[in-house]
Amino acid sequence: MRLTFLGTGTSCGVPTIGCQCEVCQSKDPHDKRLRCSALLETESTRLLIDCGPDFRQQILPQPFRKIDGVLVTHAHYDHMGGMDDLRPYCQFGEINVYADPDACKGLLQMLPYCFAENRYPGVPAIQLNEIHPHKPFQIGDISIMPFQVMHGKLPILGFRFTHHSPNTKHPSSIVYITDMKTMDDAELSYIMGENYSPLTTHQSLDTLIVNALRQGRPHHSHQLLDDAVKFAERVGARQTWLIHPSHEIGLHAEVNAMLPPHIQLAHDGLEINV
Repeated sequence: MRLTFLGTGTSCGVPTIGCQCEVCQSKDPHDKRLRCSALLETESTRLLIDCGPDFRQQILPQPFRKIDGVLVTHAHYDHMGGMDDLRPYCQFGEINVYADPDACKGLLQMLPYCFAENRYPGVPAIQLNEIHPHKPFQIGDISIMPFQVMHGKLPILGFRFTHHSPNTKHPSSIVYITDMKTMDDAELSYIMGENYSPLTTHQSLDTLIVNALRQGRPHHSHQLLDDAVKFAERVGARQTWLIHPSHEIGLHAEVNAMLPPHIQLAHDGLEINV
């Protein structure tokens, strides 16, 4: 699997409008962050994880071909505000969007014209598919296990993606979590896979992607950097990439220099192969 980080920033993006801090004024392109979104691909399947308001800008540099599914983590604007910009992809057929009941409701409210009985010509053709935590499903050759994390008091979805390649002995696995504050211990087995045991020292997860908002002041609905590092160490993935930071995280280069090599800040445009 190849994952491209289309955007790695928080809801306001970085730079933040009107801010004069050193991160927002940085000339390092790694400190420029669009809203969180990712593209996950195999040779035959292409998935979009969240579709925020920066989607058009994010997808223009990518090859134009069918998107097999759009996975929505939750019904906040920075994660689904770009859905209307999917309309060019409708030439390949309906866009299948997968979301939990709350996010489905949010999409119906945000894009009522896409679901009207008599739709205006040219509006995106979206097929909503309701999904639930712990109910796995398949899109193309990618297996998907949704699980639940808490965004403050709001339950949202994380996803474990597994791909069984004919060219490798073991399946590749990626877990993607955004906007998490806490998680019930029972969810860990869905993150680690069916063979997980708390007594096992070797775990099967290749790559963990998880949110880290900032350093310093606590936040009511997001992990801080220290929280994310502790969570990453608990999960024990071979590599962890941190996403969804605000400008208060610090300069990209300085933060990564103080983190261990197996836990690093991701950046917009980063491609990883798992």
